[in-house]
Amino acid sequence: MMVERTTAAELPEIAGARALVYSLGIEGRDLARWLLAHGAAVTVADTRTPEQLEAAGAAPPEGVERTVRGGLLDPVGYDLLAVSQSVLRTHPNVVRARELGIPVISQLALALRLCPARVVGITGSSGKSTTTALVGAMAERAGIEHLVGGNLGGALLDRIETVPESATVVLEISHTQLQYTDRSPAIAAVTNVTPNHLDQFTWPEYVDLKRAILRHQDADGLAILNADDATSRDFRAEVRGRLAEVSLAGPVAGEGAWLEGDAIVSRRGGATEPVATTHDLRMRGRHNVANAVMAVAIARAMGLSPEPIAEALRRFPGLPHRLQVVGRAHGAIWINDSIATSPERTLAALEAVGEPAILLLGGREKALPLDRLRDAAARRCHAAICFGEAATPFAQAMAGAVGTVVRVETLAEAVETAATLAREGDAVLLSPAGTSFDAYPRFEARGEAFAELVAALDGFEEVSP
Repeated sequence: MMVERTTAAELPEIAGARALVYSLGIEGRDLARWLLAHGAAVTVADTRTPEQLEAAGAAPPEGVERTVRGGLLDPVGYDLLAVSQSVLRTHPNVVRARELGIPVISQLALALRLCPARVVGITGSSGKSTTTALVGAMAERAGIEHLVGGNLGGALLDRIETVPESATVVLEISHTQLQYTDRSPAIAAVTNVTPNHLDQFTWPEYVDLKRAILRHQDADGLAILNADDATSRDFRAEVRGRLAEVSLAGPVAGEGAWLEGDAIVSRRGGATEPVATTHDLRMRGRHNVANAVMAVAIARAMGLSPEPIAEALRRFPGLPHRLQVVGRAHGAIWINDSIATSPERTLAALEAVGEPAILLLGGREKALPLDRLRDAAARRCHAAICFGEAATPFAQAMAGAVGTVVRVETLAEAVETAATLAREGDAVLLSPAGTSFDAYPRFEARGEAFAELVAALDGFEEVSP
């Protein structure tokens, strides 16, 4: 079943409304604070237990009338339902709210309504966080008024209404955030669309959610698509305004950016010029070259000149938990790529790491194909250590492809085992290909735990960037 399309509707009256908020996560707390500030009476419900919420530091904002833990309340009797992206549109309570005529809002949908400034939205299966941060760094170097947020940031609604109309808001947007939107950003970029989250959606449903970022653009909107990605290319038919594209394979037909040898080249308003070279980048991997090319296309579409764009590319170190070098121990370099919650991301990490690798796989799987990951591991890894809830399926996938395959229970055991297998010149790569939710509340927490475990190893040394 395809994802239901929405149509724009006016916001309900907030002052005096009885509002029910689903989730005490970052988005849920942001929604609750905004609703309280605008005069609503707020109840919050979360599926997590009190112990889980305490461990996550997820306390309700001051002023919330009632907090329910361990389940989501029936929305009957409420005037408004505000949902975090973690609550799917197909959840029975959300379906029931719509049947009852109760308006359903989300953080992103509300932000797109409230924002007085131009919005740049960036989505994709991978690369969207790095691309968003890069565009923010370019805007910073250019000295323009801007705000970076969305899936990448924290609270958004308490900042969005005070953004000057002359500013630019750069938002990382996930597929689940796009479930509830009825507006599109003025500039909408899609880094790529590859199999992911198939434990929650069918492939057509997932693709349709990514496509939704373009759905409500008009003739003045700009879509920036990845010409190298088959699914992103198919989105050309959805473009209602202007089209720009990016490619690592050479020049694109119209506006956009591409790789020409080592040069990152941009075309805007008919003028073509080199902006930077791949040698300027501090980040590892061809996937990060793709992120840089997309960021260049977006920044040029925003009107930024090449000089601050190139300077930002030279200075940008990459985001934490994305091929982040933790240090050296037992003769090996240890790399934190905890962001890799799908096989596709782990494939990109293996391509970026030149050293013989010990690959740490694990967490909670998403029922995604592992054939390509197995082939890449066979070429690049001499050991695979599989941990957590998905240890068995990952170990089964690696068996016969990698010389040494070890199954353990925890990340701590995986690090300990890797230390015994590490050889001089190796890379120990935490690129799990699964989510962290079997043991950690988010991938950042898993990456932080990995860094702490590595730092405690005998002979650990920090490595300069």
